[in-house]
Amino acid sequence: MAPRVFLITGTSTGFGSELVKTVLFNGDVVVATARNSSKLDFSSHGANSHTFLSVDLDVTSKGSINAAFDAALEKFGRVDVVVNNAGYGLAGEFESLSERQIRTQMEVNFFGLIDVTRKACEVMRNQKPQGGVIQQITSIGGQVGVPTFTIYCASKWAVEGFTEALQQELKPEWNIHLTCIEPGGFRTDWAGRSMDFAENKNPAYDHIDARAAMGKRHMQQAGDPPKAAEAFYKLATMKDPPIRCILGSDAYSKINQKLQDYKVNIERFQELSNSTDVDGYKAP
Repeated sequence: MAPRVFLITGTSTGFGSELVKTVLFNGDVVVATARNSSKLDFSSHGANSHTFLSVDLDVTSKGSINAAFDAALEKFGRVDVVVNNAGYGLAGEFESLSERQIRTQMEVNFFGLIDVTRKACEVMRNQKPQGGVIQQITSIGGQVGVPTFTIYCASKWAVEGFTEALQQELKPEWNIHLTCIEPGGFRTDWAGRSMDFAENKNPAYDHIDARAAMGKRHMQQAGDPPKAAEAFYKLATMKDPPIRCILGSDAYSKINQKLQDYKVNIERFQELSNSTDVDGYKAP
């Protein structure tokens, strides 16, 4: 079997960096992207001119996205796996966040991701043989609301809904599979150097200190980034990958609690929920 070609966004740190190493270790090839790819160096992990290409990619620029895919196709001839990993966390009470911060979070985490996905679908549909895997790195925050992460959660919930709907639009013969990967807390730079905080503290929220909370949590999370990368790789290479997969014992616990809460609430309002149909309506 020929090596798979991975195109991964956001590979300078964290999950992206670890996944590049994992892909190379498993004998596949990588197009590693970052806003400044000149700083990427994976030579100690087996990267060479036959297995690795570094490319600048700013997910907020359609021209940059197209150029990165063009470079991948020119070098390796196809793209088998696209990993939408680029993104960051924005922490702070909703009323403390500026409009600029809110819009930038959505531009990177949501609109950038859907632009990469649009290009990936086009490439995977048109290549021979057709097909590929698109992984959306979302978050447990894409399933469970987290205080001080209102807009971050909004961006990830948007990705979840977009991806679930898109999968149902794709023809089965195109052989394109989408997966939302939903990590809990991992010991990356996400809660440290990479995090953005509210610019202007709203004094009404004197009971919350997002910066201090993240400082305490940084590098104390349950998740091990190299193990996450191994899970990403397994999901990318399995025959029939799931539409979504939780990663991390903390996330697993939270999603199960959410499912229980959903069930209780749905059953509580069963009569009201089913009371609004037109009289005599029969489902088709």
